[in-house]
Amino acid sequence: MVLKFAFHITMMITLWPIHLQASAQDSTITKDGCDPTCGGVEIPYPFGIKYPKCYVDTWFEIECRNTSSGDERPYIKSIDMEVTAIDVSNSRAVIKNPIYSKNCGKEKGLAVKNLGEGAFVYSQDYNKFMAAGCNNIVVLHSEGSEVSGCASICEDNKDDVFDIFLESVECHGKYCCESTLPSYLSVFNATIEGLGKSNECGYALIVQDFHKGDAFLYNYSESELKHLNEVPAVLEWEIPYISISELILDTDINADCSTTNITSTQHTYSGMRCECFYGYHGNPYIVGGCKAVVSFAPSVMKGHPNWIIIGVSLSFGSISLFLGLWKLYKVGRKKMIKKRREKFFKQNGGLLLKQRLSSDEVTVDKVKLFKLKDIEKATDQFNMNRVIGKGGQGTVYKGMLIDGKIVAVKKLKVKGKVEEFINEFSILSQINHRNVVKLLGCCLETKIPLLVYEFIPNGNLFEYLHDQQNEPMTWDMRLRIATEVAGALFYLHSAASQPIYHRDIKSTNILLDEKYRAKVADFGTSRMVSVEATHLTTAVQGTFGYLDPEYFRTSQFTDKSDVYSFGVVLVELLTRQKPISYLGPEEARGLASYFTLCIEENRLFDIIDERVRKEGKKEHILTVVAVASRCLEVNGRKRPTMKEVTLELESVRKLEKMSSAQENQEEYEFGEIEYSQAWIASSPTSNTGSTLECKTSTSEVMPIFIE
Repeated sequence: MVLKFAFHITMMITLWPIHLQASAQDSTITKDGCDPTCGGVEIPYPFGIKYPKCYVDTWFEIECRNTSSGDERPYIKSIDMEVTAIDVSNSRAVIKNPIYSKNCGKEKGLAVKNLGEGAFVYSQDYNKFMAAGCNNIVVLHSEGSEVSGCASICEDNKDDVFDIFLESVECHGKYCCESTLPSYLSVFNATIEGLGKSNECGYALIVQDFHKGDAFLYNYSESELKHLNEVPAVLEWEIPYISISELILDTDINADCSTTNITSTQHTYSGMRCECFYGYHGNPYIVGGCKAVVSFAPSVMKGHPNWIIIGVSLSFGSISLFLGLWKLYKVGRKKMIKKRREKFFKQNGGLLLKQRLSSDEVTVDKVKLFKLKDIEKATDQFNMNRVIGKGGQGTVYKGMLIDGKIVAVKKLKVKGKVEEFINEFSILSQINHRNVVKLLGCCLETKIPLLVYEFIPNGNLFEYLHDQQNEPMTWDMRLRIATEVAGALFYLHSAASQPIYHRDIKSTNILLDEKYRAKVADFGTSRMVSVEATHLTTAVQGTFGYLDPEYFRTSQFTDKSDVYSFGVVLVELLTRQKPISYLGPEEARGLASYFTLCIEENRLFDIIDERVRKEGKKEHILTVVAVASRCLEVNGRKRPTMKEVTLELESVRKLEKMSSAQENQEEYEFGEIEYSQAWIASSPTSNTGSTLECKTSTSEVMPIFIE
């Protein structure tokens, strides 16, 4: 084995210049007789132009169109979108995506964009949903559901709001905002709504995230948003299942093809992707497309016997040298990996964290610093099949530690802001409450820090409430969950060592454990404040439908802002309706405002969920409604504290239990009376007069007894 390795290295050194020259001259991207480019854009197979033999499937047909200026531009014919780059090694393509606008003079239509149910989806990893404008709420829709959205506000009448450059801007809610895309997105449109009576210009777009990706994607000349009609966006693609048989005939011998599930949620796999083996590069979808990065070809050796003799001689003479180099390589690699992990550990605030672990700021026995190798083993090398959730803060994987413990591993999107990671870790490590998700530890040996939590098996409250396939929650369960979440927030605001504002309370951040107990999660935007502080002044962050309107206006977040968000969750529990909906009448789009309107118009029970009406006592429901209404007061000072909310909900739960126990007792006693009367009526020892009386009595009682 060592001799073979040494010989191979020697031949690489000997033939390196010859190989590079041959490799540069031999680059296969498409089939014979097919045009390799259109308008300066390379068109590699499985895409192709004009002839059916040039593309694997009609989804991948490229139409080379002439423009008015005489230029040629390639369009993916099946989706009618211009393509500017195609990457076969990573199965991605960059297209020109439309911009939507409203109240900006020349309107840019809000028609539905549909990629069809075939080969393409918008990449969740390489795109973002972005909006620009003043005082607008922008929502991304897909097939009747709201899948993403954000709000942009302005403190003044800024004239150059749209003088922003897509490649450099980061939007956090002021003048522009951004959020992530859902997976499997192929159909979308956007709506732009002014806040209050605002009627200002607004833009909405799906655009390539220029802070991610590689050099292949950066083929876009920077320009101001207001001058654009289209922006670059990244599509991911796979060869549809129906075309796999033809694909296998075309693939290179040095390529590996495997089934994928990029475009469908209904099947375990919906297509196939190919890639060149390690050590090769090029187009795996065509015979001869994968070229060796470093290899020695027999054709190169012909006519060069001296080179062969020299190479063989050098190989045998250098075995000892290569053995020594191999050992040095192994030692050097270990040192390099160790230094790299130490570097990441420092970058991710490991020294600061160790300092806090040694102080009273973090309770040592509650948290653990995990090794990267243990996390990789637990998550099967961060296998995509282990993903159980994605959000603005990061991706969550399900894993199993060596001791068999099931955990949730969160890979954060920190982008170098170590303070945010340390903040979240410090907050969670100090929280000890049965209704707050428990932090087990973290791993700092990676470029992106990892957080390890207890695994919560039953998903989140939003899914359980709004998935129509689920059985509606009982009134008792809803009341218990509301009380548990209120108790957790009361703890954060008042009982923790320092007050903690969660800042993103919503039903998707309330997890349900194996007994359907509530666990408040996702403290990525949470903040600790001093006991004397009354508010935090920050850029507006939060989720539509749950955002405190007072915070939206003033940028000042208080404990009462969490109270408002909890009020919306409470209304969700009462009504089983989503916080934002664009499917109904305009008055019902915002759940909080619609709930308040129903109270004012004395038609409250039109909105209350049917199961709540059937199972809850009217006076108890009205008490909870009153709590929710007070939480949703526009003026934050009029809202109750979480302590008051918790006490009121707990009192309602006690009354419900007492009422339920009393009803059970009455049923038991009534059943005893019925049984006694029936027994007396049939007793042979009774006298005639008594028997007649009992029969009369029995005739009245028996129908109830039989039921």
